[in-house]
Amino acid sequence: MSDKESAGRRELATFAGGCFWCMVTPFEELPGIYGIVSGYTGGHTVNPTYEEVCSETTGHAEAVQITFDPDVFPYRKLLDLFWRQIDPTDSGGQFYDRGESYRTAIFYHNEEQKRLAEKSKQELSESGRFDKPIVTEIVPAGPFYPAEEYHQDFHQKNPAHYKRYRQGSGRDAFIERHWSLRKNEQELRKRLTPMQYAVTQENATEPPFQNEFWNHKQEGIYVDIVSGEPLFSSLDKFDSDCGWPSFTKPLHSSSIKGRTDTSHGMVRMEVRSQQADSHLGHVFNDGPGPNGLRFCINSAALRFIPKEDLEKEGYGEYVHFFTRS
Repeated sequence: MSDKESAGRRELATFAGGCFWCMVTPFEELPGIYGIVSGYTGGHTVNPTYEEVCSETTGHAEAVQITFDPDVFPYRKLLDLFWRQIDPTDSGGQFYDRGESYRTAIFYHNEEQKRLAEKSKQELSESGRFDKPIVTEIVPAGPFYPAEEYHQDFHQKNPAHYKRYRQGSGRDAFIERHWSLRKNEQELRKRLTPMQYAVTQENATEPPFQNEFWNHKQEGIYVDIVSGEPLFSSLDKFDSDCGWPSFTKPLHSSSIKGRTDTSHGMVRMEVRSQQADSHLGHVFNDGPGPNGLRFCINSAALRFIPKEDLEKEGYGEYVHFFTRS
């Protein structure tokens, strides 16, 4: 953490969204997020254990408490992310997990958080995205009790178990069904170039060394050409001599998804954007970074936002990535 980050403001945000294992990854790699703790809150007992909370006798819900800098990542953006992780119409739990301890709730820490939470809930209700009432509670924050150590960062300690649980619970399928970008083919054909459309919508591959960003050196971030969701940073870009832009990692692990690709007589891992489901490229195990990965991405799937334009383009939270301490 840089000195600049260390000097930033601190606020707490507390969200209950069902199993707390699944509520860490959407927030953990974001700029301005200093820490995420899994725990229990909203009940009437002191220092409850996991077993006690699961017994549905404590009144507590599984929740995450996020320490963040509102000047870098505003609370309203945390709310937007929160709604995208849950079924806000389910009052009896979340997905596979049933009971009061798996209810959804926003625990506000001040009146401004309450105002923003109520506004975001009303906007979601009026959006027509769900055909049932939004039942997620908005209630004052109370004592928060950290969960046992083995629950903290569970996705890192037990990645295989975590992935099986997420998929098996039905959460991922629900998110994709309700939050994937609703695309209009005619509008996309009008807005995108033929190559951009072929790559993102038809899984095409552009020619190597004959694309916009293969040798691009400017500082900034690369976003999905279809949806605008942030995908990669120039800080993670490297010259792989393959003729396409290459990155050691995405901006956030939750901004992309992988699918097995068996086309052309090969077995590869395809990379797609999370919200727009755009075809981006493939990931290989021959990169120079600490994880040994090379994200080989089509320029036609990307739009570049220079660092000096991040604020006006709505990506202000990424400015500090390029601020030298």
